[in-house]
Amino acid sequence: MPLKVAVVGATGNVGREMLSVLKERQFPASEVVALASSRSIGVEVSFGDGILKVHGLDHYDFKGTDIVLMSSGGVIAKEWAPKIAKQGAIVIDNSSAWRMDREVPLIVPEVNAAVLDAGIKKGIVANPNCSTAQLVVAMKPLHDEATITRCVVSTYQSVSGAGKDAMDELFRQTRSVFVADPIEVVHFTKQIAFNVIPHIDEFLDSGYTREEWKMMVEVQKILDPDIQVTATCVRVPVFIGHSESVNLEFAKPITAARARAILREAPGCLVIDKHEDGGYITPVEAAGEDATYISRIRKDPTVEHGLSLWVVADNLRKGAALNAVQIAECLINRGLVKA
Repeated sequence: MPLKVAVVGATGNVGREMLSVLKERQFPASEVVALASSRSIGVEVSFGDGILKVHGLDHYDFKGTDIVLMSSGGVIAKEWAPKIAKQGAIVIDNSSAWRMDREVPLIVPEVNAAVLDAGIKKGIVANPNCSTAQLVVAMKPLHDEATITRCVVSTYQSVSGAGKDAMDELFRQTRSVFVADPIEVVHFTKQIAFNVIPHIDEFLDSGYTREEWKMMVEVQKILDPDIQVTATCVRVPVFIGHSESVNLEFAKPITAARARAILREAPGCLVIDKHEDGGYITPVEAAGEDATYISRIRKDPTVEHGLSLWVVADNLRKGAALNAVQIAECLINRGLVKA
């Protein structure tokens, strides 16, 4: 059942990764089209061993297109996703534009793929925030076992989550430190090289940032509205890979050993947890990988039923591109998309 697939935002970090994942997973596409803004028309992007030339979004005819993967920002997604859906394609959008719309499923396939069976009313499926995706993959099997009531999470988010310009800024600043040049701050609010910044996205009246708010409400929509969530999101000088320190409180007893055994069998999870030097995962090892890695699983002695754990994943893959392609695969497997 070959399908026609379009990738919107194909020249960005996530768009390029979407093309890579489609090829790696041998997605059943008869045609893949790369789309971006008019200034990128004619730019060449890699697709496996081949090359795709980028077409302009503004004048592209989506008739006959089955699935559109979007990674072009919220403003473009808000305008274009409904237009594309009206032409018959299902849009899988990576931005935050549609995530909290009650008629738009917010999906992490290992966690809540069954939600798709209720229908896709607007022809749009939302991809969650990159930090949320890896968090709920780790939370889901533990929630099924002992019912999570509260989650406290602090993130250590790589600069790739802010785009190519942010990665370039980290590189430039790092080089400037070594050669004693002035540090130029453009994309971030403070120097990011050899520093951490407890600020991602804009501040809200509550004192939380929008990134933190996204994690809090998305976990509830994807997993369980009764879970209380608080988040602190921090940008760190890492190029690829988000890490999270997670504290979970449960309604029922659960031991670290039991949690470790459950997570080892859970879809999408890979446990690396030895109580020794190097017996845990870091972003360097997770970069380029599909799994959500879980380490440092231990009892939290400050609450009756609590665990602490360390969660790491490649934010460009599981946090974005891979999750979007997995959603597309779910649409096929559940008979929701037909060529």
